[in-house]
Amino acid sequence: MSSIDEYVGPPGPRLKKKLSVLARACDDPSVLGRSSLAGVESFAGVKRRGAGRLLPARLGEYELFDHIGRGGMADIYRARKSGDFGVVREVVVKEILPELAQSERLAELLAAAARTASKLEHTNVVRIEDLQRDDRTLFIAMEYVDGLDLRELLRQCSRRGAWIPPELSVRIVIELLRALDYAHRFELQDADGNVRVGVIHRDVSPSNVLLSFEGEVKLCDFGIAKSYDGEIGEHATTIDGMVEGKAGYMSPEQARGEALDARADVFAAGIILWELLSARKFYKAQAGETLFDVARRAPSRPLPEKGLPAEHVVRALLAKALSDRREDRFGSAAEMQRELERYAARASLVASPLKLRRFLQDNVAPVVLEARRRRELAARAIARGPIAEIEPVTIDTTPPPAIVRKTSPAWSAVVIVALALILAGAILLSR
Repeated sequence: MSSIDEYVGPPGPRLKKKLSVLARACDDPSVLGRSSLAGVESFAGVKRRGAGRLLPARLGEYELFDHIGRGGMADIYRARKSGDFGVVREVVVKEILPELAQSERLAELLAAAARTASKLEHTNVVRIEDLQRDDRTLFIAMEYVDGLDLRELLRQCSRRGAWIPPELSVRIVIELLRALDYAHRFELQDADGNVRVGVIHRDVSPSNVLLSFEGEVKLCDFGIAKSYDGEIGEHATTIDGMVEGKAGYMSPEQARGEALDARADVFAAGIILWELLSARKFYKAQAGETLFDVARRAPSRPLPEKGLPAEHVVRALLAKALSDRREDRFGSAAEMQRELERYAARASLVASPLKLRRFLQDNVAPVVLEARRRRELAARAIARGPIAEIEPVTIDTTPPPAIVRKTSPAWSAVVIVALALILAGAILLSR
């Protein structure tokens, strides 16, 4: 039988060393000394210092088992919560960074935002499930979406030299507008019984648009959202003097720190559509200026000619959505959604969730799932040994004589599967 070496060549010395360490770890955790541990973590995409907890770990009722990444305010984990009768539910836990978790003001802001967001129940909105705080940490638990965010999809497509088809781009933004319309019309009742209408997101950007491998589109992170009165609006909340939201997707009024209403979110949705259809960044900073500066002066950028069906229609739609004067924009997310749906029908760019699901599963799901498996495999291997008490050891680059070792059939299977997954990941990364 042909071996994989005949197709991709034999592994080099560094890869052999890492495979050897992982193979031995399946039977003897003590081989994971400090020096070898760093190599295994680096190879698997797992970092201990400055990138979250050593996994698995427990945080309140939640078992953290996969470190997804780190944002500007929190470490993000996949986690499990076990209930009665063996029911286990998977969630996402965002643990606020230690340097921020002790801030009383931040805790109050997050608590208010979580209370508001937890009331939002819509198929296009990620559900908030819990907010907890103890003496050491502050964290939010929310619905887990099995997929990736739009920013990562754009990154993966760029690496492959591909782009998102226009019909799927339109579909994604239509679903995003549905989420915004629901939030903007949502009625909130305060402690005195007064009803206030609307929740502004304030941070509509690709990293907050989640795409499930089943073709769903969900808006997440209402963490800096605030309720507002539709007639007078409210000023943007700031933390340590910083305007909230990502500058690359800010409306001019948000970048200037002015009063906001729902049209700021509509502007951000317009930027996302513009970028998806053009394969370019909407805001482009010149020498000596920041994206904040660009957003404040709100340059007009017509959609470049891309040969889209009925292109003049979508160009006019985007010109309205991205007007500097909010009075000239769409009055609501629902209005922009209706116009975009009309354009999709006219241009034959209608796409179903099934088409989005197939695109994701054919193009990015294998890469995302393989990276996830490598992280989990490394975390399990690392967690099996008392790492802090083990001295560094020298690892021979020659693979161990696994056939002679008296290991149980179960552990032999684990070794084979682990090596196959790691080698497959190495092949993918080397391409």
